[in-house]
Amino acid sequence: MNAPFIPASAGRDQRLDVFRGLALITIFINHVPGNLYENFTSRNFGFSDAAEAFVLMSGIAVGLAYSRGFQSGSLRSACMKIWRRAGLLYITHIVTSVMAIGLVAAGALYLGVFEMLSRINFGPLLTKPLQTMVGLPLLGHQLGYFNILPLYAALLIISPLYILVGLRSPLALIGLAIGVWMLAGMFRINLPNYPNPGGWFFNPVSWQLIFAIGIAGGLCMLEGRRLVPYRAWFFWLCSAFLIFSYVWIALRAGALPGRRMLPFFIAGFDKTFLSLPRLLHALALAYVLVNLTFISRMFRWRVFRPVELMGQNGLAVFATGSVLAIALQILRLRFEPNLLSDAFLLVGGLAIQYGVARFLALQKSERKPVGKAAGNGFIAAPVEKEKLRESVL
Repeated sequence: MNAPFIPASAGRDQRLDVFRGLALITIFINHVPGNLYENFTSRNFGFSDAAEAFVLMSGIAVGLAYSRGFQSGSLRSACMKIWRRAGLLYITHIVTSVMAIGLVAAGALYLGVFEMLSRINFGPLLTKPLQTMVGLPLLGHQLGYFNILPLYAALLIISPLYILVGLRSPLALIGLAIGVWMLAGMFRINLPNYPNPGGWFFNPVSWQLIFAIGIAGGLCMLEGRRLVPYRAWFFWLCSAFLIFSYVWIALRAGALPGRRMLPFFIAGFDKTFLSLPRLLHALALAYVLVNLTFISRMFRWRVFRPVELMGQNGLAVFATGSVLAIALQILRLRFEPNLLSDAFLLVGGLAIQYGVARFLALQKSERKPVGKAAGNGFIAAPVEKEKLRESVL
């Protein structure tokens, strides 16, 4: 009997944009806590959530978009392309954080929503304003729900090293990342907060592992092969783990067996240090989804076109959604929310994000192809690769 599951083809994969768009939608809904619809997002059906999926996909996109520059061009130029993107993420984070601060302040002044002042790590701005103004630009102080862009910026900074290792051996890259992940968990290595104690909510020293696995997968895709080839027994093993994870979460079974005997990042569900159950669940889910042939056909339906467009413009959509989520939190505190009002607010927020993606797509389509002189003619610029690079969050 032939297996109904086959590997995806190499090269740019339309599914990547759709999955990224779905992750953006999920993150937006989860960033408006208390609404009924967050009970139906991915975090309720397994150990991981949209954050793991998004970092994995971002790693794949980095491997696809930037690795050729390290093979055929100047090392300095290849590094600068990635680091400029990291700089854009940093600027976006600062701007959206300032906008969120303004929204919370306006909500307190004009709508009487003082509850937000005790949420999203806003308190230090009032109790330690000078220290917090130092911590914000240094990324030592991050507002709640504004932790992802600092993580991505940090991961992009180390991406050149990971790409160079991965070009020699994807398995060596994963081995290196596993070693760093284990050191981070064993010795609680994290980037520091300031002025609050502790470390980053998304610890880059731990989260680099799933990002590195994504880079390795992207590098393999460029070579027309899969990082982990399809095997029927492995597919069903991953499927069984996903079912177990769902049942465990649905039953609210608590800690996994052996939790007291094993390190917290091996048997626990800690998100900051990317615990092993969360990591394995995200990887198992990715393996199962990419080996389901109907997924590719389904994602070509017109209904997924808006989702794909949002995924292609991930940074702008994510930034817009982050600010809108704060506005929606304020509105939900000011006015009595219900099922209908939550639906109206969330759909309206998603419509605005799609509008941003649509606007950017139209802007890109109006640009004329950029060429460079080559003898007596012109060589067209690699438009598809540039589109992919622009879609990397």
